[in-house]
Amino acid sequence: MAAELTVPQLSAKHRPTLDQALATIRSRAYWSPHPEHPKAYGETAPADGLAAFEALRGTRLDLGQPGTDGWTGAETSPYGVELGVEYPHVDPEVLLPAMRAGMGAWRDAGPEVRALVCIEILARISARTHEFAHAVMHTSGQAFMMAFQAGGPHAQDRGLEAVAYAYEEQTRVPGQADWSKPQGKKDPLELGKTFTAVPRGISLMIGCNTFPTWNGYPGIFASLATGNPVLVKPHPRAALPLALTVQVAREVLADAGFDPNLVALAVERPGEGIAKELAVRPEIKVIDYTGSTEFGDWLETNARQAQVYTEKAGVNTVVLDSTDNYKGMLSNLAFSLSLYSGQMCTTPQNLLIPRDGIETDAGHKSYDEVVSDLAGAVGGLLGDDARANALLGALVNPDVKARLEAAAGLGEVALASREVTHPDFPGAVVRTPVMVKLDSAKPDDSAPYLSECFGPVSFAVAVDSTQSALDLLRRTVREKGAMTVGAYTTSADTERAIEEVCLEESAQLSLNLTGGVYVNQTAAFSDFHGSGGNPAANAALCDGAFVSNRFRVVEVRRQG
Repeated sequence: MAAELTVPQLSAKHRPTLDQALATIRSRAYWSPHPEHPKAYGETAPADGLAAFEALRGTRLDLGQPGTDGWTGAETSPYGVELGVEYPHVDPEVLLPAMRAGMGAWRDAGPEVRALVCIEILARISARTHEFAHAVMHTSGQAFMMAFQAGGPHAQDRGLEAVAYAYEEQTRVPGQADWSKPQGKKDPLELGKTFTAVPRGISLMIGCNTFPTWNGYPGIFASLATGNPVLVKPHPRAALPLALTVQVAREVLADAGFDPNLVALAVERPGEGIAKELAVRPEIKVIDYTGSTEFGDWLETNARQAQVYTEKAGVNTVVLDSTDNYKGMLSNLAFSLSLYSGQMCTTPQNLLIPRDGIETDAGHKSYDEVVSDLAGAVGGLLGDDARANALLGALVNPDVKARLEAAAGLGEVALASREVTHPDFPGAVVRTPVMVKLDSAKPDDSAPYLSECFGPVSFAVAVDSTQSALDLLRRTVREKGAMTVGAYTTSADTERAIEEVCLEESAQLSLNLTGGVYVNQTAAFSDFHGSGGNPAANAALCDGAFVSNRFRVVEVRRQG
């Protein structure tokens, strides 16, 4: 197949980006090639992106895939807008062999060419960030600015980060070597050796509802950059952003002279549940999954033919011991609890507060005062409906709404949830967070704070002491997992004790955040999302372990 994009063109355009990405994963400094501000994409980009999104509604997205045996799609926006986009429904008996057909040429292209092609895919997605932002907004319920940033540049950064790690791991071994072993007076033993990074096979990416691109891109690009074809199985309520991603990837692969079927889409019919069927097929050798613990555990147990990477549920905790910036602590926590209605896998849930209170720069604060002041900070932050809509977005599905409503019956309500009307989308379900007081005096396995309550729900848990808080923190991380841990303390000894718990239980820790960085945010190239060391996730986004087992090195030895 003729290539419109040649290797020299790709290298001239994208090798500097790859080099900078490689340098940044080593330095862990801040860097991003994808602008966060909507105006950076051109004066007409906002209107053009909205028009492109609107033009997609009510259409059939034909990707030209083999094995299309029908059409499906039933997405309705959390904002009450019907999308009406239809996607190809696939017959895996036809599609999977077609996906394997292009593997040889993609393998032989080598790590650098694969990386450059992946960066071209990301560049073309970046140019359509406004369009993708609306697609993310209307499938996830994120407010527009969050959908723009998290679903656009931040997701693209995570994809590029995975490409950099993939390139780094594949090139640790040289492509060839001349081997000579001295034999004393005899002639040396000599061999020529070649080493080739060989993909495992077809990779299955099972997408999530809340962050389809941010959580999807690391697995997609880690697998593609290591030579594996990628079958994208989106969440049925969030297919559009990943379908557009597949569309762009197929176009770039074809333009670069590769088989477009190296990337394909599999959207299920309502209630079909194709993820389980696909996950255990022998052709599937790598699986990436973000979602419930139940299905993640099922994949880890049953998809034994595949290398499985999961991000599941956890109980994220903040320990409040003391602070020298009480106002800043309250403001930071209020934002963290409110952002995207708590529908982030990194949002704090349990706030562990000594029942005797904490020391602050504003004087001693009792447990009740801390809880009341934090509730007031959340209420103040979300008191204006326009600001509330911009921060909260919409509840992603009815299950979140049901959990929110049920939480009020779990204990004394310190902060009641209220309904917010969206001026542009009257069908949106927008609710402010609820905060419930609980006591850890008699913990048992049924205590609400020992399980994840996904959504805008937090528990202010009274504990006997900071040491009791650390004991409870250790238990929840060890038994339930955690994507994030936060802590506030002015004591060096307490800080070391909290850090020791997190090091022993493999939990990512943020200390004394009082400014514009929040515990539920992570930056690509610098922060690790998850650790892979506790039950919340068996992998980290992104590190060498996330990519290195997606390929193997095959050696060929030649004599003479």
